[in-house]
Amino acid sequence: MSDIPINFTQLTELTQLGILPQSLDFKSTTLESDSYVCVRESGPQGNTVAIVELKNNFNVVRKNMSADNAIMHPTQNVIALRANGTTLQIFNLGTKQRLKSFTLDTPVVLWKWLDEQVLGLVTASTIYTWNVFDGTNDGPQKLSDRHHCLNNCQIINMVAEPALNWFAVTGIAQEDGRIAGHTQLYCKSRGVSQAIEGHVAKFAQVKLNGAAQPTKVFCIGNKTALGQGTLHIIEIDHADGNPPFAKKSVDIFFPPDASNDFPVSLQASDKYGIIYILTKYGFIHLYDIESGSNLFVNRITVDPVFTASPYNDGTGILTINKQGQVLAVEIAQDQIIPYLLEKLSDVPLALAIASRGGFPGAENLFRQQFQNCLNQGDYANAAKVAASSEQLRTQDTIDKLKHITPQPGQISPILQYFSTLLDSGSLNQYESIELAKPVLQQDRKPLFEKWLKEDKLTCSEELGDIVKSYNDPALALAVYIRANVSIKVVSCLAELGQFDKILPYCQKVGYQPDYTNLIQNLVRVNPDKASEFATSLLANGEAQLNVESVADLFFSQNYIQQGTAFLLDALKSDSPAEGQLQTKLLEINLMHAPQVADAILGNQMFSHYDKPTIGKLCEKSGLFQRALEHYDDIKDIKRVIVHTNVLPHDWLVSYFGQLNVQQSMAALNELMTSNMQQNLQVVIQVATKYSDLLGPLNLIKFFESYKCNEGKYYYLSLIVNFTQEPDVVFKYIEAAAKVNQIKEIERVVRDNNVYNGEKVKNFLKEAQLEDQLPLIIVCDRFNFVHDLILYLYKNQYYKFIEVYVQQVNPSNTPQVIAGLLDVDCDENIIKGLLMSVLGRVPLKELVAEVEKRNRLKLLLPFLEKTLEGGSTDQEVYNTLAKIYIDSNNSPEKFLEENNNYDTLSVGRYCEKRDPYLAYIAYSKGGNDDELINITNENKMYKYQARYLLAKSDFGLWDKVLTPENPHRRQLVDHVIATGISELSDPEPVSITVKALMENDMPQELIELLEKIILEPSPFNDNTSLQGLMILTAIKADPSRVANYIEKLDKYDPNEIAPLCIDNELLEEAFEVYDKFELRNEAMKVLVDDIMSLDRGEQYAEKYDTSDLWFQLGNAQLNGLRIPEAIKSYVKSKNASNFEQVIEISERAGKEEELIQYLDMARESLREPAIDNALINCYAVLGRLSDIERFVAGPNVAVLNDIGDKLFESQNYKAAKILYSSVSNYSKLATTLVYLEDYQSAVDCARKASNTSVWKQVNNACIENKEFRLAQICGLNLIIDAEELPELVRTYEHNGYFNEVIALFENGLGLERAHMGMFTELAILYCKYSPEKVMEHLKLFWSRINIPKVLSACEKAHLYPELIFLYCHYEEWDNAALTMIEKSEFAFDHSSFKEIIIKVSNLEIYYKAINFYVSENPNLLVDLLSVLTPKIDLPRVVRMFIKSNNLPLIKPFLISVLDKNNSVVNGAYHDILIEEEDYKSMRSVIENESNNRFNSLDLAERLENHDLIFFRQISATLYTKNKKYIKAISILKNDKLWPDLIKTIAISQSTKLAHETLDYFVETGNHECFVALLYAAYGLVEYDYVLELSWLHDLGNFIKPYEISNIYENKKKLDEVYEDLQKRKAEKTDDSEPVAGQPLMITNGPMMGLGYQPTGTGFGNSY
Repeated sequence: MSDIPINFTQLTELTQLGILPQSLDFKSTTLESDSYVCVRESGPQGNTVAIVELKNNFNVVRKNMSADNAIMHPTQNVIALRANGTTLQIFNLGTKQRLKSFTLDTPVVLWKWLDEQVLGLVTASTIYTWNVFDGTNDGPQKLSDRHHCLNNCQIINMVAEPALNWFAVTGIAQEDGRIAGHTQLYCKSRGVSQAIEGHVAKFAQVKLNGAAQPTKVFCIGNKTALGQGTLHIIEIDHADGNPPFAKKSVDIFFPPDASNDFPVSLQASDKYGIIYILTKYGFIHLYDIESGSNLFVNRITVDPVFTASPYNDGTGILTINKQGQVLAVEIAQDQIIPYLLEKLSDVPLALAIASRGGFPGAENLFRQQFQNCLNQGDYANAAKVAASSEQLRTQDTIDKLKHITPQPGQISPILQYFSTLLDSGSLNQYESIELAKPVLQQDRKPLFEKWLKEDKLTCSEELGDIVKSYNDPALALAVYIRANVSIKVVSCLAELGQFDKILPYCQKVGYQPDYTNLIQNLVRVNPDKASEFATSLLANGEAQLNVESVADLFFSQNYIQQGTAFLLDALKSDSPAEGQLQTKLLEINLMHAPQVADAILGNQMFSHYDKPTIGKLCEKSGLFQRALEHYDDIKDIKRVIVHTNVLPHDWLVSYFGQLNVQQSMAALNELMTSNMQQNLQVVIQVATKYSDLLGPLNLIKFFESYKCNEGKYYYLSLIVNFTQEPDVVFKYIEAAAKVNQIKEIERVVRDNNVYNGEKVKNFLKEAQLEDQLPLIIVCDRFNFVHDLILYLYKNQYYKFIEVYVQQVNPSNTPQVIAGLLDVDCDENIIKGLLMSVLGRVPLKELVAEVEKRNRLKLLLPFLEKTLEGGSTDQEVYNTLAKIYIDSNNSPEKFLEENNNYDTLSVGRYCEKRDPYLAYIAYSKGGNDDELINITNENKMYKYQARYLLAKSDFGLWDKVLTPENPHRRQLVDHVIATGISELSDPEPVSITVKALMENDMPQELIELLEKIILEPSPFNDNTSLQGLMILTAIKADPSRVANYIEKLDKYDPNEIAPLCIDNELLEEAFEVYDKFELRNEAMKVLVDDIMSLDRGEQYAEKYDTSDLWFQLGNAQLNGLRIPEAIKSYVKSKNASNFEQVIEISERAGKEEELIQYLDMARESLREPAIDNALINCYAVLGRLSDIERFVAGPNVAVLNDIGDKLFESQNYKAAKILYSSVSNYSKLATTLVYLEDYQSAVDCARKASNTSVWKQVNNACIENKEFRLAQICGLNLIIDAEELPELVRTYEHNGYFNEVIALFENGLGLERAHMGMFTELAILYCKYSPEKVMEHLKLFWSRINIPKVLSACEKAHLYPELIFLYCHYEEWDNAALTMIEKSEFAFDHSSFKEIIIKVSNLEIYYKAINFYVSENPNLLVDLLSVLTPKIDLPRVVRMFIKSNNLPLIKPFLISVLDKNNSVVNGAYHDILIEEEDYKSMRSVIENESNNRFNSLDLAERLENHDLIFFRQISATLYTKNKKYIKAISILKNDKLWPDLIKTIAISQSTKLAHETLDYFVETGNHECFVALLYAAYGLVEYDYVLELSWLHDLGNFIKPYEISNIYENKKKLDEVYEDLQKRKAEKTDDSEPVAGQPLMITNGPMMGLGYQPTGTGFGNSY
């Protein structure tokens, strides 16, 4: 495996992700990093941008964007868009926010992300940089002008070094047949540009041996005009103190067969010091930066690549080829060093790269060097060697160097070791600890801090503990933070008093400390800070605080203010669960700070506390308002509410809104009872505000019960304007009347709309008020006018009648007059009353009321006076007209001269009196319907006819001429006889004619027109009327038409003739046209309508005009009299109808006659269709020589079109002449195929270079077995993927299998060979040459369409090949299943292991296991070892238990015992029991890492086992499960005394110890008796042992136990005595009082939350 030092991976294939292949190019696809691929796609739906998230399971996100280019940020979800080349926009796709936008003057030809912040942009003349994340709206900043060396170049890349001081812009151009590279190198600090030849460039850095800082280098790769590739590595910005870096120039190898190849990307790994160069043809080159050595060259893809980027944090390179494959290359860390040692045999290079990159593989070399240096005493180099190898940087190396004693005057090897590491990098954990110890011992903390800030040390908890042991918690804090030891970070912050930093830190790292303990410590030091800290913890929400405990911490120390502040924040959510704490907080503040409690309650912060308790405390504290807010019991409310002198009135009124009706009424009664005078105003306000709730009627009764008229009146005055209760308004009117508030009654009855008018009217009548105006208003509003007049007239209130009419409502005068007339009032009084309201009375109602009583003449003076006043009221004139009509006082004159009356009203009034007067009124007013009715009813047709003619209204005519009108005929007769003769204006005549036409009265119309036209009249020569008469005759009486045509000559022939034709009066139409000399129209009638071609020919000969002959020719052509038609056309010399003539003649086969016509047409027209038709005629007649002559001469024929026509008619010889003359090789090739000239057809197809031509020629060659020619055609077809299926089907259909295979084999070498060719060849091999399939797949698997070939292999039963394809297509599931199902053909154990671990369907694991059990049991354990991390162990074990094959997997079970799975453990136990392997069983049982199994079940199984060892294990299991009695029973039966004694000691049971002692005494086992006394010394009771000894004479046996017990008792007594003496001494010292000691009242124990002498709080002093 060391042959290849790289890891090469295909991450994905973009085309399989839905990316269009045509979008895979440098302009459309951008790759800025290994995070995103950005592809711009164009389709029918518009432009879209597809973003492939490489690190998110290749998720594809599509956005509709009109941009012409898009690039993604290297790491963030930020996209940069370019539109029209100049408009640039940056968007954050995650937040949907536009970051920046700018429009340049010139298009951007390339842009690249230079780092995480800055974009580089290149235009045709300028280079820019643009900081996207600087938080400003600034646009791109100019960096430099573009160097002239980049003119005419395609810019392909722009790079910059991290400090953004050096920049390089690279472009390529076509020069002398090669792709040349040009690079502009620019230094910002110097402002200088340099032109360099180079295709690729990159800035990098490498850490040299002995260098304090990395060395910056510029790497550039180029391919010269001679084809030689060169890589230059040049140092830039040399750092002082660094060794010089010599310029490196090395060759870049290009294979001879890749002469057109050139570098397209250069990436450098600063971490490993490796350069990657990728070429266009897919070759990857690896170079070492420090030495410039070439490490490796290989080809990674046969398809061209077009873009690349860094990969895996810059350690590798990522690229995309034209097939859409996303390929990654990086150093194989475990292979690079063996490769360098074995293949390149370059030990120094291997050591340098291993040291720089920390690669494995050179450990032995480093170890050998290290040991040699030690042996030689070269400790300095030994330290350097150890520091340069990651594998040697261990505790063992440190120990070796520590124990070396340096020579006098020399530096200690361990210090040299540390010094070397500090210069080159940082120390690991072990090294940091070892270095910290002596530095801290020497109190050189500043040096330690310096290393810590420079990240030279690897921090750990152990290192922090060491630092803290030197009493420096701040420095230890820095170490713990870096080591992420959260618990000790919090401890240090608390120790340092930095409590404000604890919460942010815990949030940042996700740590949850014991906050309660922290707050308790902080309360002792700074209570305000503690409250602030606790509050911040609550705001955070993540700290799980016990709020009650924290609050108690404050209150127990009498920090009321701080505790209150904390609880207010903690309880702001007002949760029901917090009710107890809310109550506690309010209780404390009500006792210590009532004003705070009042503020809390006023802000309504809580709602779940104990309200009755808090209410009582509020009342005791004098907070009566708060007490009322908390009381629900009416007794409590009544007790407190009477304190109105301290309760705000506004609040008190609002408070009643919280009470129910009963409570409110009780409280009001309490207020009125306690002090009516003081509380009346409040009671009125409450009653007013809650009137709807309490009920106005209840409140009225309430006031009446206290005889409080004033309260009742003021209450009702406040609600009367809003109430909807009629009774309430009535009560108010009643109350106002009692207090003599007449004006208020007047206002209410005028403005209020709620009261009962009848009820109030009756009350006011009974009240007999001095002022009757309220009654007048009520009666006026409710229309009780008649009752009012009767009441006032009866009670002689004449003045108020006048007041009502004149001042209140003059509009009701008609009703007043009606009432007065009804009571037979004097007419003079009525006339006087009317005169007093002149001009203010509604006349219509007045007239109606008087007319009802037949007293209209009464109004005459009033009406005449009204007219004298200038009135224009229509009703006045109507009434006068009626009076004049009734009195016969010149009504006609009045009706005709006056224009102010209502004609409709007056007309109806006259209908029964005088119809003629009605006619006058209706005629004057234009009352059509009424006029028509009155004239019809009275046979007044003459008047009706005159009115209709004068009105000239179509609608009115339609109404009278309707068929349903029985008077229609009489009316028309009067119109013709009387009306028309009186007219001289044509307008009424025309309207009358039109009305007759529209109402379908043709006979009447003809009579009318004959009277007008044929008889002398002003309308004799009217064109319209003549035409109308003929038209009417055409429709109604065709026999009259010929006579009218002959007599009349003023009509329009173009109007009349078409109407005759439409009505089949063809001869009349011909006569019209002929009379007016319209020859063409006359000919048209003859040939088209009469259809007499013979008469047409005679007519044409008669007048002999071109137009007539042309018309005749058209008619003859339509009648298929083709020869005659052609003769007529020739006589007309008009060829405008050539298209139709050609079409019909060719269809009829009249080519011979057609030639004569075409010759005539060519004299006047130059039309391609005419020339085409002439060629066609020659071809049909076989006159090929005429065709050649015609084509050679001047013509406008479209030879391709006529050639196609001849080709379709199979006239191939004529078609060949035409295709040859226009060099149409495509059609010519096809024609030659039909002429069986295949060689010439192939030559023409080559010239045509058209797929369809190649296809046609190919099919012809195959059909005629011209395989050589067919292959030539086929090679031009197979490069088009769409033609492959049909081509293959053609060969297969004819059975030419070898020929088609040979065709595809020859085609693989074509430059345009594509995936479809390789795929089809693979399928053909599967069908017809299966032995070649595997070789083909191994060579070209990456270039075939695997799904299609999979199907072919499956059909051909080629299972090894099928598995091979499944593997390369990453369908591991199918690969595994195929190998299982077709194991007889395709099984391979090693391959199967590699496949099975990659499958995604877990069920396949278990199928594989069953497969191995049945077919390969000897390999089963090997398979299971591979599948261990992926399978469900219990399921596998159960499978083997069920199949009784458990012993097969014993090695596997042993290997997975460390998983401590209960099923695995149980299965392994079963095997051990079956094999009677008690040693292994004991070992497993005693291993605590395998404790997951049913120990009791196992103990029961082993309890009766034949082997004593298993029974011993059973006892052990019982003991572990505290089943001591079972264990003791087993051990007793098997006489396992040591285990029995041990079990007793473990049980810690005195009872079991005593019982076992008895057992040993009874069985005479004195040795075990003594041993048990020793083992269970602390369990057995001393008196019990003595008694047992005395009973069985065992004094000698218990003597050691007895002595030990006596010694322990004496020791305890001594300790007790010593403690007693100390207490006595202390008591003597405490008997005298201490001076200045406080009294017991303040020094005694604190009870509750009373006054405390220490701490701060509300009301306490220091």
